[in-house]
Amino acid sequence: MIRMLLVVFTCLVGGGSAALAGAEGTSRDPAKLHLESANAIIVDAENGLSIYAKAAHDVTPIASLTKLMTAMVVLDSGVPLDERLDVDLADIDFLKGSRSRLRMGTSLPRAEMLRLALMSSENRAASALARHHPGGTRAFVAAMNAKALTLGMAQSRFEDSTGLSPNNVSTAIDLARLVRAAAQYPLIREYSTTEAHFVDVDMTGHTLGFNNSNALVKKSDWDIQLQKTGYIREAGRCVVLLAMIASRPMVIVLLDSIGKYSRIGDAQRVKHWLETGDSLPAPDVRTRMKNAVKAFVVKNKSAKESRDTAKSRGKPIKGTFPPRLVQNVKVRGA
Repeated sequence: MIRMLLVVFTCLVGGGSAALAGAEGTSRDPAKLHLESANAIIVDAENGLSIYAKAAHDVTPIASLTKLMTAMVVLDSGVPLDERLDVDLADIDFLKGSRSRLRMGTSLPRAEMLRLALMSSENRAASALARHHPGGTRAFVAAMNAKALTLGMAQSRFEDSTGLSPNNVSTAIDLARLVRAAAQYPLIREYSTTEAHFVDVDMTGHTLGFNNSNALVKKSDWDIQLQKTGYIREAGRCVVLLAMIASRPMVIVLLDSIGKYSRIGDAQRVKHWLETGDSLPAPDVRTRMKNAVKAFVVKNKSAKESRDTAKSRGKPIKGTFPPRLVQNVKVRGA
């Protein structure tokens, strides 16, 4: 009995050195999986057992992964999804200065705001959802933290509905619980995996198109049932997925990935490892940075040579005025 409990505990914490049996007898050795993400966990969604873990207990900012909790609180509240919500000054991001295509005064049904927050990570949409909650934003955030406790997310804290605050924190383990809970909501599964969507943003018939922030939803070799991406400087690049891999529903949590595309690369490495037991090589970060610096130097050297050539030929350099025009420019206040 004691031996059995020890085996179960090893599976729950994950990331052990022992090889794990996969679907159809595939042997999965966690030591073969090399990820660039600082924190990660892979969980079998059917039985809740961890297959792989990397710094999964570390508390870290989670950026827009927050919006999965936002969506659950909205749907739990029972507010009408056809009610129109407006974008107000309070929804503008003065913290990070992030851009939004939803201008002030834009009015959309709550369901559309929810879809845009999940698929396109629209911050103003997520803010408007919280602001129009019964009791306002403060009550909404309180409901988010209460929901986290009911899900057993003891290391998670929420301060806003968008994820722009670096004080929205969690762990890979807690986020796996969040993904499994969010998957119980059909609308969250549908909205988060919508590839592209068009909305009429005003009465004039002006239409805006939005794309999913996760390129993997368009990949034919992926069967993604739920996803969410996230990024702020403090959190790095993050992504969570619920996908069918090797005939099993798998939760994948990847946090604080290095580089713009590394979270997607890590997801591909996880998928390959789950299906074959083999690893795809992770790119060497130092080599990649060295090549980037080299390319930058070559580009600037080439640009300098072009400017020198143009100067020697007496031609105006792009981005400057010919000398005779500069002399004729009158400076205001001079």
